[in-house]
Amino acid sequence: MKHVSSVTTKKRIVAVFLFGIFAFIVISIRLGYVQFILGNELTEEAIDSWSRNIAFQAERGKILDKNGEVLTENVSAPSVIVIPRQIQDPQKTAEHLANILDMQVEKAYEEITKNESSVRIHPEGRKISEEQEKALLALDLDGVYLAKDSKRHYPNEDFLSHVLGFTGIDNQGLMGLEIFYDDKLSGEEGSLSYFSDAKGGKIPEIANIYEPPNDGFHLKTTIDLKVQTILERELDLAVSKYNPDGAIAIAVNPKNGSILGMSSRPNFKPENYQEVDPTVFDRNLPIWSTYEPGSTFKIITLSAAVEEGSVDLENDEFHDPGHIEVGGSRLHCWKSGGHGHQTYLEVVENSCNPGFVKLGQKLGTKKLFTYIHKFGFGQKTGIDLPGEGSGILFKEENVGPVELATTSFGQGVSVTPIQQVMAVSAAINGGYLYEPYIAKEWIDPVSNKTVEKMEPKLKDRVISEQTSSEIRKALESVVAKGTGRTAYVDGYRVGGKTGTAQKVGPDGRYLENNHIVSFIGFAPADDPEILVYVAIDNPKDVVQFGGVVAGPIVGTIIEDSLSAMGIERRSEGLEKEYQWPEHPKIEVPDLIGLTKNDLMEYMTNLSIETNGDGDTIIDQSPKPGTKVEQGSEIRIYLANKNNRDSE
Repeated sequence: MKHVSSVTTKKRIVAVFLFGIFAFIVISIRLGYVQFILGNELTEEAIDSWSRNIAFQAERGKILDKNGEVLTENVSAPSVIVIPRQIQDPQKTAEHLANILDMQVEKAYEEITKNESSVRIHPEGRKISEEQEKALLALDLDGVYLAKDSKRHYPNEDFLSHVLGFTGIDNQGLMGLEIFYDDKLSGEEGSLSYFSDAKGGKIPEIANIYEPPNDGFHLKTTIDLKVQTILERELDLAVSKYNPDGAIAIAVNPKNGSILGMSSRPNFKPENYQEVDPTVFDRNLPIWSTYEPGSTFKIITLSAAVEEGSVDLENDEFHDPGHIEVGGSRLHCWKSGGHGHQTYLEVVENSCNPGFVKLGQKLGTKKLFTYIHKFGFGQKTGIDLPGEGSGILFKEENVGPVELATTSFGQGVSVTPIQQVMAVSAAINGGYLYEPYIAKEWIDPVSNKTVEKMEPKLKDRVISEQTSSEIRKALESVVAKGTGRTAYVDGYRVGGKTGTAQKVGPDGRYLENNHIVSFIGFAPADDPEILVYVAIDNPKDVVQFGGVVAGPIVGTIIEDSLSAMGIERRSEGLEKEYQWPEHPKIEVPDLIGLTKNDLMEYMTNLSIETNGDGDTIIDQSPKPGTKVEQGSEIRIYLANKNNRDSE
């Protein structure tokens, strides 16, 4: 055996000791690095490895009308999530789920036995009903969870369907305001985190971590639900009466471009959008459709001519033989034989095509098209809705005498209804062209305070106040004395213009007896609070003129809307000129205090129905001063004079 000296032994001991110290230092440094430098990162990785997350959707923001009335809200509709590794008896659980969720047992079993940390039962388990929720809670199945969820609810059903739009299964906006403002409405998702072992089982000793979602902001709009209800009612009546191919209605505050109401037919119920053809909900007709505007476009030609000093409406005159020769073509007036000798104010009242051709010629191509562009045609208005069209105009270099003439009275150009509405608003509001808008303000769902407010956006000043005043007076005269008499409303000074546009067929030719008839009206004429545009596409079994079909609808909408808005009637304004077979309305007399014997003189033009016993009239309906059609029924309420005196 080899002898090892004590010196060598000591050296070896020292070496081992030094190596041990070195190893200890290295390990200590490594532990310190892991503990203090990598600690947080490794902890997060471990948590990620152990934890499982269940997403919780944020509550989508409500959509409200200008007065806070709910247009769109949320209703509870939880969704089913399963943790496969926590399920003790997959077959039994599958049978329960299949029974409650109305799905095949085989599919349920397949879902709950997937090799995944968590599984959403889709689509049967998404946004389940209240009855299904109660049934699952009662069973308390292992590994089966109900995640907080909701679905969109539209309490007014098909009202504003194209404006509001709808959401998908994940509450993501798919159309209308829902998609346009999806980011602000949707909020931020939350989650529930739980910890599991290597087999996926829940670790009971460690508490769950809940990150609440941040709910979306509420959107208050410019929509007035009262006005919208009137629009919807009148369009339903028009569809029932005329069976048209389509119909639209827009109401706007012309002073700032805020949309008060908007609707079209056909429409749909946003909650059941899957049940209708996509062509119904994909096309928001008031902002998407383009067509020849017809005579409503004459307002633009008129505004340009007055602004440029090309015409004096009361003193300049025009003779209409029923046609006008332009570039070798004969352009006809709508009235056979023409209107004869007339002032230009009468040209406007009569919607005389040859007269407007002359105005276009006075302006010339450059000036007329300059105004057409200034009024916003040929470009999108910028309304806060998806899918807006821009219309089609002649290129100036391609405009000859005939094109200039037809453009002057609204033929040969293609515009959208919203362009028409905003352009006419500018013509009557003092000359200010606004960008139309629907979003009014954003409201915090927790504090219920406004966090952002939208202001009207002025795009351009297109005409002077003096010109605008003349346009208002001329258009009021159209309703009182001209083609727009069907829109006349006692006490509300309505101005407006008819429109009748022949539709173009697939071959590029005009269709026979197939028109879009329209009317654009506003009131009060001296200080407009509302402007309404109605267009009916190919009404059946009726003379297809804007004044015949659309005029009365606009008159009713304006009357009922102004009343709902609290705007008082006034006595001033132009009196309506009646034409056969029209009869002037008569004013309801004050009958209160009279006796039955005093009624004989009022029986000529009115029908009187009595209610109650006695000889003295104590009340009546309608109220004194109301204007009604001749022969209308007046209801009176009777009592004995002695009884009346004792009261």
